[in-house]
Amino acid sequence: MPLRFTLRQLEYFIAVGEAGSIALAADKVNVTAPSMSAAIAQLEAGFGVQLFTRRHAQGSVLTPAGERFLAQARQVLESAAKLNDLASLHTGLVQGSLRVGCLRTFVPLLVPQLRRSFERRYAGVAFSQVELDQAQILDALGAARIDLAITYDLALPSDISFHALRSLPPHVMVNPDHPLAGHASVSAADLVGHDMVMLDLPHSNDYFLSLFRAEGRRPRIAERTTEIAVQRSLVANGYGFGILNMRTVSTTAMDGRPLVFVPLRTELPPLRLGLAMPRAAHVPRTVQAFIDHCREAAEAGALAGLAP
Repeated sequence: MPLRFTLRQLEYFIAVGEAGSIALAADKVNVTAPSMSAAIAQLEAGFGVQLFTRRHAQGSVLTPAGERFLAQARQVLESAAKLNDLASLHTGLVQGSLRVGCLRTFVPLLVPQLRRSFERRYAGVAFSQVELDQAQILDALGAARIDLAITYDLALPSDISFHALRSLPPHVMVNPDHPLAGHASVSAADLVGHDMVMLDLPHSNDYFLSLFRAEGRRPRIAERTTEIAVQRSLVANGYGFGILNMRTVSTTAMDGRPLVFVPLRTELPPLRLGLAMPRAAHVPRTVQAFIDHCREAAEAGALAGLAP
């Protein structure tokens, strides 16, 4: 019996199902919206099933049948990826797709250089990246929308394995005129009387607040932002101190104003930068190649953007 679909149609169907809009999905996978719409229409015609309800205000909403098709389509693409991996094993090639989730705070520091060096090494890999916060990363891993993620070992469930690359102890970030700028190190007790610029991301904010629990007090949060570049600029312009676990090579904000990084003394263990992925008996060859590539970079001290 001839197949009623192509893998490309399934890929487009999944993209629309996850994005909730043909326009957003087309932008994500870099095709035109008419091409994607035609692929969905062909898929529906081939099976004789309506997969989406098109609503002008709400975009493309999955029907009950579409919900079931979405789960099965993901399994089909996963099986196809395993076939690709089996071929790679016999040919000795690393090839196929690699979907990497990236914690938003790490993207500009690490990902472009790691990606470029990996693609030069393995030209047959179709690398795609998506920027997410920690909660979104855990959701995407659980739903198999990404193969692995560059992130912290923060709030990871038991069904996620973690390959550590580097320890990242916390630092306090201030501008040069801040009263704590000249200290060799500071504690949470030293910070509670000063304004804080909170990097307010899911799970990350809980970690930053946990640094103060031993003092029995909360920090005086003056500003909140979900963007690390904004946090750096607010700190550099005197709106308070910031806490982060990335001691960056750059010591300036985006507006060129200087920053000072002071180690934070704490009994809590440092966070670890690494690669998170679902626990599985079989690790695809392409995924393992990326893990090995990142480990080599970490061991060589070549994780761009992070200070030694």
